Amino acid sequence: MRPARLTVVTAAAVVAALTAVTGCSEKSDASGDGTIRVKASDSACEVSTKEFPAGKVQIEVENKGSKVTELYVLFPDDRIVTERENIGPGTKATITAELKAGDYEIACKPGMKGDGIRQQVKATGTGTAEKRSPEADAAVAAYRKYVQEQADETLPKAQAFADAVKAGDVEAAKKAYAPSRVGWERTEPVAESFGDIDPKVDVREDGLEPGQEWTGWHKLEKSLFADNKIDDADKKLAETLIADLTDWQKKVGQAEITPTSIANGAKELLDEVATGKVTGEEERYSHTDLVDFKANVEGAEKAYELLKPVAVKNDPALSAELDKQFAALNNLLEKYRPNKAAYEYTSYDKVGEAERKELSDGVNALAEPLSKLAAAVAK
Repeated sequence: MRPARLTVVTAAAVVAALTAVTGCSEKSDASGDGTIRVKASDSACEVSTKEFPAGKVQIEVENKGSKVTELYVLFPDDRIVTERENIGPGTKATITAELKAGDYEIACKPGMKGDGIRQQVKATGTGTAEKRSPEADAAVAAYRKYVQEQADETLPKAQAFADAVKAGDVEAAKKAYAPSRVGWERTEPVAESFGDIDPKVDVREDGLEPGQEWTGWHKLEKSLFADNKIDDADKKLAETLIADLTDWQKKVGQAEITPTSIANGAKELLDEVATGKVTGEEERYSHTDLVDFKANVEGAEKAYELLKPVAVKNDPALSAELDKQFAALNNLLEKYRPNKAAYEYTSYDKVGEAERKELSDGVNALAEPLSKLAAAVAK
């Protein structure tokens, strides 16, 4: 879960103002190799070209600022096409995406807060660069089915959680809390792509924007596990959570899904583990971080498994490395699953620093080859 979601900014006058104030580039020259280069800083988001051919696009972002940044490609209605989080100062990241002809925004988000510094861009031409392979089409269809299934399966579990909250049953609500989140965590990048749902259901207290009301799972988590009580406001909030999750369930079928978005989503899930679960920040009151951790890994692995027929054909060495690293990380997680028959893991406050470092190393070992999957399936 990222701390907050970008808000819609579409007016040309606003973009022009951002350009004048923050230094967003007005250059229209493309790099010689066709890569879109983005120079991000604490106050600017310079894009090397404002128009480029539709199809498979490679974006290279360099963070020249002093803050960790994020890079987003957004539809005009603020849905996310693709993103890359946690780009550290002085580092670079490369993102491969598939863009149909049309208008988009590229946004840099220094400090991972606020609306971001935005630049309007356009993909020109007739659409995708080339016809997809049957394997790629099959992966998209299967992944679309998977994310819908996860949303459908989440609703009854979330309803059980909400019912326990509304009944004032603290212990039952605590028990239902982690299972209610598994489907969301498996498919989080797709859920987050709609922009307005994630801040309602999954934001942490320190990720709230000024004036934003704290709602969702983590507000209830604090009431249950830190305060050990349920009040009338929590009961009302449980109803709101179900309404927001029902909205997500209905919207999942509208998500823009491509082979590269599936691959980039898998990498985003590993980023979620690295920045929230390994650190213990995500589930700071319930300490159910390892449940989320496992769900994120499962979602990433499902994405990879569906893309594997394409990846094996285009980059067999990468596929072999991914097989190896997924197996290693799953084996590591099994150490923290005392009851192999249940989807339950050791409370994260019982996991020592040395063990957390081992988990972090396992995530990093997988994240590196996984970052190459989108490029492999785009070949």
